[in-house]
Amino acid sequence: MTEFLNNLFFIFQRLNLLSVVDILLVTLIFFGLLYTLRDTQALVLLRGVILLVIVIILLTTLVDLPAFSYLVQNTLPALLLAIPVIFAPEIRRTLERIGRAGNLWTSTTKPAESDFTETLRAVVTAAVRLSARKHGALIILQRLDSLEEYIRSGVQMKALVTPELLLQIFYPNTPLHDGAVIITGSTIAAAACVMPLSASGVLNRTPDRQMGLRHRASLGTSESSDAIALVVSEESGSISIAHAGKLLRRLDPDRLEDILIAFFQSSEEQSKRNFLQYFLPGLFIRKKDK
Repeated sequence: MTEFLNNLFFIFQRLNLLSVVDILLVTLIFFGLLYTLRDTQALVLLRGVILLVIVIILLTTLVDLPAFSYLVQNTLPALLLAIPVIFAPEIRRTLERIGRAGNLWTSTTKPAESDFTETLRAVVTAAVRLSARKHGALIILQRLDSLEEYIRSGVQMKALVTPELLLQIFYPNTPLHDGAVIITGSTIAAAACVMPLSASGVLNRTPDRQMGLRHRASLGTSESSDAIALVVSEESGSISIAHAGKLLRRLDPDRLEDILIAFFQSSEEQSKRNFLQYFLPGLFIRKKDK
């Protein structure tokens, strides 16, 4: 015990400002990694890897096992090469998040503010009417990230956004009702688009698990891009919004319109806030949907 305390005191004696900064940087890296892996199956896998590493370290340091130690030393490089393969989706998602953060400072061509406000109101009107009729719908509103690969998977339309057109698209048993509508600016780019499904397992922990593929596709789209996904439940008629892997549920028309306008506001202050949120997400507390 005395030797341990002496070693600990020796370590603290060698600490300086650069050492503290070094420790903080390493801590931030691990925090960002764990925050990125939250609500994913990879977090469970990471726990298993950490537990396995701890067991191996204890066996190789506390017990004299020459053959086991030799095996570990020779297989460790292969395990290090396997980690990027195992965590490839999470690594890709992190790099995409960093890339999207850089795009927030670039100028993009946007429709006139009045026209886009009318587009959002048309979407809200359509969502409310679809909800009253309990017609399922999935509407994707593109922001900075390009959704061209998903647009190509659907039927090209390039039509002006109107409530009547959205109601017709999502009318049950029509050719375009199954899939997502992607809106770019004030235009419906395509309908019946195939969107990625979420693998985070967020919906599995909800009290009511009646949410199906539309909700999973909305979450998956928000995880792989910065788009806003609006989904109307076919079972209950409730309206939800997915963004950044989070789902806001049971929205009324007024709150729905306010949230959409807030997401698409183009003030410099909001852009800087989003930029910091991509890099330091832990500094911003998301309000949970009540």
